[in-house]
Amino acid sequence: MIVHTMKRAMLSKKMNDVYVCTDSSEIAEIVKSFGGNVIITKSIHLNGTERIAEAAEILDIDADYFIDIQGDEPLIDPSHIDSVISGHQQNPSWDILLPSMPISHPESQHIVKVTHDLNKKIIYLSRSVIPCPFRVKVAFYLKHLSIISFTPFALERFAKTKPTPIEIVESIELMRAIESGMTVGTIYLEGSSFSVDVAADYEQAKIVMKSDLIKNKYLDA
Repeated sequence: MIVHTMKRAMLSKKMNDVYVCTDSSEIAEIVKSFGGNVIITKSIHLNGTERIAEAAEILDIDADYFIDIQGDEPLIDPSHIDSVISGHQQNPSWDILLPSMPISHPESQHIVKVTHDLNKKIIYLSRSVIPCPFRVKVAFYLKHLSIISFTPFALERFAKTKPTPIEIVESIELMRAIESGMTVGTIYLEGSSFSVDVAADYEQAKIVMKSDLIKNKYLDA
């Protein structure tokens, strides 16, 4: 699953390099066997953002943005990665860009929902159904996608900030950034998104992968 995610990320036209950040020697060896770059991080991190912050420190490079692509996205569309980078370049005042996609069924707590203001700045992230359709029917809901763009400053600040109350309750790491006053913006992405959150998702991903066209661009590479 991680190798598929890595290989598809490598098809991005806007990223300079792709690294798998892990504290697992097993994952590291598998990634290397498929020609991937690995950064070994500590095992103390509470979430992926903290892990990537350490990786960025290890790399010690002058980057405009660090892109977090979570390893549970084996069907990720490389064009979505490029759209996120372009979106952040067009909104340089945002500390973090978290893309979102409309969904019609927001009931699952495994899907993180997004609400934003009129300027596309995110107000809140929740596993509950938000906004709540109390008086009117909501046309569509937005889900959090696992391609996140950070400025170097935002990544460093996040890692130095202790977990915040809503982050802990919701178990959504980017609430730490919002609660701490960082600007988190969103853009809408079109198409489809499939993340592996539970065992049933993994089985479904194996079925979908059989007819996936993007994999043909890297399987023989």
